[in-house]
Amino acid sequence: MPLPPAADPGPSHILHVLDTALDQSHGVKAEVEAVAEDLGSANEQAKVRIAQGATTLPAADALQDGLAVEQRVQAVADDLQLVTDNLARGVDEVKAVELALSRSREALADSEAALAASRNAERVATQIAMHDQKTGLPNRTLFDDRLAQAIAGAERHGWLLAVMFLDLDRFKLVNDTHGHDAGDAVLTEVAQRLLSNARDEDTVCRNGGDEFLYLLINPKDRAAVAAIAAMVQAAIQHPIAMGPLQLVIKPSIGIALYPEHGQSGQTLVAHADAAMYRAKQAGSDCEFFVPPLD
Repeated sequence: MPLPPAADPGPSHILHVLDTALDQSHGVKAEVEAVAEDLGSANEQAKVRIAQGATTLPAADALQDGLAVEQRVQAVADDLQLVTDNLARGVDEVKAVELALSRSREALADSEAALAASRNAERVATQIAMHDQKTGLPNRTLFDDRLAQAIAGAERHGWLLAVMFLDLDRFKLVNDTHGHDAGDAVLTEVAQRLLSNARDEDTVCRNGGDEFLYLLINPKDRAAVAAIAAMVQAAIQHPIAMGPLQLVIKPSIGIALYPEHGQSGQTLVAHADAAMYRAKQAGSDCEFFVPPLD
């Protein structure tokens, strides 16, 4: 019996087609063997009759036997053709599924490539959104986020935090005298020097203009914070080569401590800013925040 056509040859359907063809081939094999056995039996009977003295076989018997054999052979041939057709159909459907799978794999590869490109674009967008484009440092948005996380951790573990606010003294003079390209080069060099002195857990950001923020996570004590500030001061003040020029940039640094000088990021940055102005007015390198007298 021929199999009905399948609109969507899935794996289970193809297996059914091939299994059916296999079953049919087994049936045809059995029928061929039966025909061969019958032919053999008829041949043996003819031999016996001849051995018993018959010189000829009745024409009617021979004709009847020939027609019967011919009909059975034709039936076997039809069955063999059916098996062949079903097997060919199964093979065609296997090829169709393989082609569909190949196209699916190509589509999946394209989708994965598109997803990778999308993720890369997202990373680039995040990098742009969270970093200063001139220096490559984190911007104020990212700094505030990390400061908030640091405060949450410090509250749980009893850590000390320090926020340093840095302003480059007389930076406007660099722009006015040597041009904005020179000013940009100075900002980039200061950023690299800050990064080279920062620990992995700390965060340095450009706050805008010639201002920078520096977050220290769990320094040992106030003296350790002062020592780090002095190290940063010395690193920035080292002459910056600008062609034949050697520019010396001095920063003013203000420091606010958590929890002594504030328990929110906004307060700590504001108090470090106030301490920086105090240092600038006093002509000192670094000042800690001093709460105003009531």
